[in-house]
Amino acid sequence: MRKPPLESADQLIAQGNQAEHAGDLGLATERYRDALRIAPGYARAHLNLGIALEAMGDAPGAIASHRAALANDAAEPFAGYNLGRLLYLQGDLGEAERWLREALRIRPGFPEAHVVLAALLRTQGKDAPARVELETALRQRPDYYEAKHALAELHARLSNAHAERGDLAGAARELEALLVLRPEWADALYNYGCVLKRLMRSADAEAAFRRVLAVDPGHGPACRMLGGVLREQCQTDAALELYRGARQHRPEDFELASAELYTLIGSDRITEDALFAAHAALGAAIERAHPPRFEPLANPRQPERRLRIGYLSADFRYHVVTLFMQPVLERRDRSAFEVYCYSTADSADEYTRRLAAQADVWRECAGASAAQIAERVNADRIDILVDLAGHSGSPQLRVFAQRPAPVQATWLGYLATTGLSRMHYRITDPIADPPGLTERHHSEVLVRLPHSQWCYRPFIQADAAPTPPCERNGFITFGSFNQAAKISPGTRRLWAELLARLPGARLLVAGIPPGRAQDDLRRDLAQAGVTGERLSIRPYVSVQDYFRLFDAVDIALDTLPYSGGTTTCDALWMGVPVITLAGARSTSRSAASLLTTVGLPEWIASSAQDYVGKTLAFAAERHRLARLRASLRQRMRASPLMDEAAFARDLEAAYRQMWRDWCAEGALKA
Repeated sequence: MRKPPLESADQLIAQGNQAEHAGDLGLATERYRDALRIAPGYARAHLNLGIALEAMGDAPGAIASHRAALANDAAEPFAGYNLGRLLYLQGDLGEAERWLREALRIRPGFPEAHVVLAALLRTQGKDAPARVELETALRQRPDYYEAKHALAELHARLSNAHAERGDLAGAARELEALLVLRPEWADALYNYGCVLKRLMRSADAEAAFRRVLAVDPGHGPACRMLGGVLREQCQTDAALELYRGARQHRPEDFELASAELYTLIGSDRITEDALFAAHAALGAAIERAHPPRFEPLANPRQPERRLRIGYLSADFRYHVVTLFMQPVLERRDRSAFEVYCYSTADSADEYTRRLAAQADVWRECAGASAAQIAERVNADRIDILVDLAGHSGSPQLRVFAQRPAPVQATWLGYLATTGLSRMHYRITDPIADPPGLTERHHSEVLVRLPHSQWCYRPFIQADAAPTPPCERNGFITFGSFNQAAKISPGTRRLWAELLARLPGARLLVAGIPPGRAQDDLRRDLAQAGVTGERLSIRPYVSVQDYFRLFDAVDIALDTLPYSGGTTTCDALWMGVPVITLAGARSTSRSAASLLTTVGLPEWIASSAQDYVGKTLAFAAERHRLARLRASLRQRMRASPLMDEAAFARDLEAAYRQMWRDWCAEGALKA
């Protein structure tokens, strides 16, 4: 007696399954086709044949088999799922979605179909519906790795989208959801720490970066960021110890070494000679690793021709670099200078767009290697390439080591030497770097602009209070608005002595992260009796609130050995005079330069004793403070510090002389 067709077909399908499990896909497909010869309309045989054909790389054959299965049994969910998945991979999104949804209608508990549908929706940019599908898959199968992985990837994508829009809180929420799914994902933890740092949640950022290093001890970016967080928390020694330990395992991580130097320039425990030696050693190491690649340079040696100036920075966004760059680009002599901007910033904002609109050529270089950037600069025939970062932020000194341009200079972002012999100049001024004082601590030739190395334009419009707060309070309020990392042990001792000598005075310190940084500052000042209502410590605030804080301050106290730059300008703009102690380093003379430029040299102290003595004397002269409050803004407007056109001409004159010198050097060699 003959067996029924389906029974015989099932036996052949079973044989095909065995062959498939054994890895013999050819035999498996033969058996499935044998089954179909016996039972041509058997959906199960079509389904199995489709799966085998896909495994053999025959996607069109697999699609045809799944269509045949559905033609014979429209309620076969696995055929619908496989057909939808294959069509998705082929790019036929519309029909793929139809079959996936049909499979889910027939079999709602089908997590694999939810995952593929989510991928399809993500391809269409439909992130929110994709998240619903993935969350449904995980409810159906909580241990489904592919669903967890896909949902984590989606959270990462949504986090990036939030960050690009400036919604850091939204970015943090997505990363927190991601880390529930994949708690050991080092790169996600790193991104989370970066977002927390930008949200000024220093303690949480520190914890996130430490988690990264626990998962991946060799994660260089996390080490750099953790050191930066420690620095912001005034834990300079801890940051330096971290960097030294990490560099033993990552000797070629030049960004890590740069971060260490950036921390060292704020330390009052290193001599100027040792600080320069550290910079020179790193500069030499960078140059050994990245030799010049573009000799001979083809730029025409014509001293008076129109020059191409290139600016390279990762800070072309809401950043102080942008604050000082805007007047330079807007006021430049377009007939004599063509400006190229090379931006390595990973995000853009309104300030980015303003700068881009003023540049002749804007190059987006985010994610590009140092070699690629150098090649782009050289291909653009840049005559003078200007570094705006030094060893701060996201340094690009490997680009300069390759010498893609004939003349290379550093300016604005780092007020010290780069240590590179191929960085030919550092742009400064006669007060920040008086002739004879700092040359031996530079690998570059110092080019001093005649008045100031800065041209100030405030970020926002804010009216200054008409009178100093001491007139209504009856006591003097000192203030500090410098970065927390600049409030060194020596600075704290100086402030403590000052406040001990003036028991009625109060101190407002802004920009100090909550937690350890504030606690340590309170402890250090409490030892001098500065407690309770005498001391007010504020975290970072919005730029509007930041400018309003100056209304509560009579005299701003500068820091040492790392002086204030932008904050000094802001204080003066808001009518608040600044007392500073000019040291031997370039970085300790920023405020002295600015005060000289606006005509207030008497506010520059020559020693710690002079700093305290001058401050006490000024605090007693309430009428002087009132006059300054009423006149400082106009004094600034009338000074070289805010003469944008003159500053642009001074800077361009410096560029022109650099270029003439290079041309003359070529003439001598010829």
